[in-house]
Amino acid sequence: MGVVQVKEEENEVEAEAAAVLTPPLSLDGGLAAAPNLVQRIFSLFRNVRPGSDLTHFQLPPLFNMPKSQLQCYGEGVYCIGEDYLSKCAKGKSSLERFISVVAWSISTTRPAIFGLAPFNPILGETHHVSRGTLNVLLEQVSHHPPVSALHATDQKDNIELIWCHNPVPRFHGTSVEAVIKGKKQLKLLSLGESYEIDSPNLLMKLLPTPGADWVGNVRIRCKDSGLEAELCYHKSHSFLGFGGNSRSVKGKIFQSKSLTPIYVIDGFWDSTVSLKDVNSGKVSVLYDAKRAISILKTPILKDPKGLMPTESAVVWGEVSQAILNKEWERAWQAKRIIEERERKLQRERKSKCEVWTPKHFTLTHVKEGEWECWPLEKFVPQAPITVTP
Repeated sequence: MGVVQVKEEENEVEAEAAAVLTPPLSLDGGLAAAPNLVQRIFSLFRNVRPGSDLTHFQLPPLFNMPKSQLQCYGEGVYCIGEDYLSKCAKGKSSLERFISVVAWSISTTRPAIFGLAPFNPILGETHHVSRGTLNVLLEQVSHHPPVSALHATDQKDNIELIWCHNPVPRFHGTSVEAVIKGKKQLKLLSLGESYEIDSPNLLMKLLPTPGADWVGNVRIRCKDSGLEAELCYHKSHSFLGFGGNSRSVKGKIFQSKSLTPIYVIDGFWDSTVSLKDVNSGKVSVLYDAKRAISILKTPILKDPKGLMPTESAVVWGEVSQAILNKEWERAWQAKRIIEERERKLQRERKSKCEVWTPKHFTLTHVKEGEWECWPLEKFVPQAPITVTP
């Protein structure tokens, strides 16, 4: 065996060992929360004023789940039981396709774990995964403020996704709410239809009962067909914060010009959501969470050679493994090394008057607090990390 071949095999082994891939967030449970979590969280925010921006707030590993925010964004697209995305391009009419897009949008809503947050991606961090013919690529295109970009293409179904996400978390005394700025774009290329979709906000409540909920209004628009939808994620009415279902979603589909409602949407995104025809009164199932986001498969590393050093599973590999092993001191040390390295690179760029530019996207500051991201390549290539359909 030649020296070069031996070296290549050693590099593959190192890459595979460095990459830590964890189960996706699904309805079947998640990572266990730490004991006395509410008290620990209050201690973190003891010196933080209500209304403060928590964008630069650093969490100790005890409060981190073993994966990056980029991986969480990506899981909403490539980790799915029933393929709601491909249905969007198969509808026989614009209305049928729009209904499929609404169902797919709901499927990207995944359970949040109270008291645990993913790692804040470092500048230039990437996450690249394939599921069948769908290839997904994410990049952290800005660190201050944090802006994540996503590009996904499926050449078989002629579908393209472009996201630009900028979460802005704020502390409100007894809760933390992350406003998710930016848009999701879904393009049905062969049909010439483009859909623009908002994201709900993430609310972490400490009192009166701790919990993590998706809240707020989501708007879905297709200018090409003149159709629009409004969804409202909210907690059902309850007494003093106790009881009620925190995963309620209600809304309607209507014509943009006339505002005439066509369908009424009602249900819970963690179980079933129904669709009622306003004219006929007929009710059907729009979305079934158990079929969509339960028993999800964990991504696997298929091609160690193709793994980029900026891949989330590599960047945070040691920290993630330490968290999984509950080796908190090791996790602290590994996380500090990453953060200090990033601060050093930032100081070096500043001293040289260098401006960092993303590798896979262009980033445009539209106005205060709003950004746009556009992919540099037409198609996303096959990834070294895959999920079996």
